[in-house]
Amino acid sequence: MERKEKPTELAMAKRVSIFEAGLKKPQASTARVRVSVRLRPYMSQDDEKNEGPCVRGTGGNSLEIVNWRNTMETMQYQFDAFYGDGSSQQEVYLGSVKPVLTHLLSGQNASIFAYGPTGAGKTHTMLGSPDQPGVIPRAVRDVFQMVREQSVLPSNEEWEFTTTMSYLEIYNEKVLDLLQPKDLKDQDLPIREDKDKNILIPGLTQKLISSFTDFENHFIPASQNRTVASTKLNSRSSRSHTVLLIKVVKSLRRPPFRQLTGKLYLIDLAGSEDNRRTGNQGIRLKESGAINSSLFVLSKVVDALNQGLPRIPYRDSKLTRLLQDSLGGSAHSVMITNLAPEFKYYFDTLTALNFAAKSKQIINKPFTRETVQPTALKRPREESPTRMPAKKKMEAQNISGEVSTESAPGVSVSSRSSHNEVYDGSVMERLLMLEKMMMGTPERERLALLKTVQQSRKEIQELREKQKELEAKAQEAQSLLAQQNTLQPSNSSNAEGKVKRNIRPLANKPISVAAPCSKQQAVVSPLQVSRVNPLQQNISEVETSKKTKTSKKTEQLEGKENMEEFQCKVNSGLLKKSEEMILNLLNTGSLQDLKELQRIGDKKARLIMGYRELNGQFKQVADLANIAGFSDKQVATFLKANLLSTIAR
Repeated sequence: MERKEKPTELAMAKRVSIFEAGLKKPQASTARVRVSVRLRPYMSQDDEKNEGPCVRGTGGNSLEIVNWRNTMETMQYQFDAFYGDGSSQQEVYLGSVKPVLTHLLSGQNASIFAYGPTGAGKTHTMLGSPDQPGVIPRAVRDVFQMVREQSVLPSNEEWEFTTTMSYLEIYNEKVLDLLQPKDLKDQDLPIREDKDKNILIPGLTQKLISSFTDFENHFIPASQNRTVASTKLNSRSSRSHTVLLIKVVKSLRRPPFRQLTGKLYLIDLAGSEDNRRTGNQGIRLKESGAINSSLFVLSKVVDALNQGLPRIPYRDSKLTRLLQDSLGGSAHSVMITNLAPEFKYYFDTLTALNFAAKSKQIINKPFTRETVQPTALKRPREESPTRMPAKKKMEAQNISGEVSTESAPGVSVSSRSSHNEVYDGSVMERLLMLEKMMMGTPERERLALLKTVQQSRKEIQELREKQKELEAKAQEAQSLLAQQNTLQPSNSSNAEGKVKRNIRPLANKPISVAAPCSKQQAVVSPLQVSRVNPLQQNISEVETSKKTKTSKKTEQLEGKENMEEFQCKVNSGLLKKSEEMILNLLNTGSLQDLKELQRIGDKKARLIMGYRELNGQFKQVADLANIAGFSDKQVATFLKANLLSTIAR
């Protein structure tokens, strides 16, 4: 089944015009990763056996390589483009790179990266020489040319173009900023991902450039900061992966201040190395290990994308993390695979061809990146900008996503202070709807809140009605009491006197287990209702509470009197003998003997033995009240229960 090719420029222009008209945004199109193969010239001095090249081109897009299992056979490969050993830098650039640069000005991303074994000519393809410039200088020059051509068009009078550059390398799994001096660049920059799945590097330097001369002034010194070293296979072998980022921002000067952002990634990958042939040792061995590890993760990412696995291992390496947008992302990607034709590079060449064939099957989904500046969403405020809290200022800066840049000489940045123009009606309506959705309370929450308020008001009304009913009953009770007091004033006073005379002696009566026998019983007359404030509580509730208190006090007094009656009814001699037996057991009994007593468990038995060791023997059973955990009531209950048990024996 053939895959869909990328849409034509006419179709893309039609989609952009539809989007600018304010209609529904078109869905993202699909674009396959385009793979080109470039064969380095054959070097006979590098071929010890002089066996000739192991790979050759068979047409405009195909090539063949000798089958290592059977040298009489060859294996065929077909790609988007093939450049033989006699191809020039211009042919490679015009055939594979320049067609994807046009997407930058429409707010889409493009990615160009060179892949292949060490010594295959990747750096030459990307950088070139002063006589034969490579992909990077040619692409940057054409980007400025396209920006100039777009700026002079009458349809782009209200648009301005801004171009910035960043340059970094991945050395031993560390992201280093090449635009910084060597003494400042030795730090590992973090790689982040925003809410829109865009890969960001906080702290990476961005230089504002307006011409190719500005680019050279920054790029040439930065290229000298790249880590290179000499090996047996290459005198200037790249020891790191480098990424050059060119960002073009197209901004509208009037409301709604739209921005189209296109990014161009120019990537020079370090080549895989066989340490047996390169002779790497020490730090070179560590560098080659980091390079081979990152390239191995890159092959895992390609396999996972082709197999449709749910997890793509982008995070397993810094390189694949940066290439997340280029492989399976939203960029128009082109991979230039560089090959060495000598037989000693045979297995490296075969591996590179297999990797290129798998990369050709990856499908990206490019789309236009358009944002609206927050100034179009702001409403006029009375307070001055100087009084804005620092937290709000930081939030505004984060929303805008603007990055501080250094202006190049002779570059003027246009001001956007005049924002008081009248907005278009349809645009203003959409912005107000968006603001309501973002800032206003959702409909469900508002309905739930209104329902809660309505229920609260209903409950308050019911409570007020109940209060009125209670006040009416209290007034009726007050009038009834007033009538009773006028008819029988003496009875109520006598009743109150009886209450006072009967309660006071009972409250002050001491509690003693060994008290002398007394047959007098306390007589508690029923309490009568005293005069209460009808506004505080209902008369029936007052009577109920007083009767409850009277019954509790009566039960307590009856319990004490029952204990006294029990002591009086038992024979005094037998009672004394039982108390002596209990006292003797308390003073001499073991832990098991104490636990056999009534109302004594393991915990209380240990407390008794501890008290006995500290204070000596008990003089009387009532001394148990001196132990923490024994109350007077518990001592009385203990004595009564054990007296009954000893008498029963």
